[in-house]
Amino acid sequence: MNIEKRKRHNYKNLKIWNLGIEIVDDVFELLSEFPKDEKYGLTSQISRCSISIPSNIAEGSSRTDKSFSHFLDISLGSSFELETQLIIAQKRNYLSETQLKSIEEKIQEFQKMTMGFQNKL
Repeated sequence: MNIEKRKRHNYKNLKIWNLGIEIVDDVFELLSEFPKDEKYGLTSQISRCSISIPSNIAEGSSRTDKSFSHFLDISLGSSFELETQLIIAQKRNYLSETQLKSIEEKIQEFQKMTMGFQNKL
């Protein structure tokens, strides 16, 4: 297929990418309050995981729809992984239940929107 004819998604215009960026921003704000001795443990894991969400959307947006769907799967997987890690962090008292609930709502909204978008590809 001629590369100019292949349909591309401008990831910066995608609501799911923008929500992913918002989640990263929120996560980094939360991580600033984590204990310093978690820097190479849970903090590092959570940070990489959150960054993976919008990054995979951006990377996949230049691919065919079938391949893009695979990158969206990876992004979704990272969002579920992030949610789990934040639950662990809350159980370790690194964040409050209110903070967890607030970010969880955003993550779940991202998951719903992404699955809906995927179904339309």
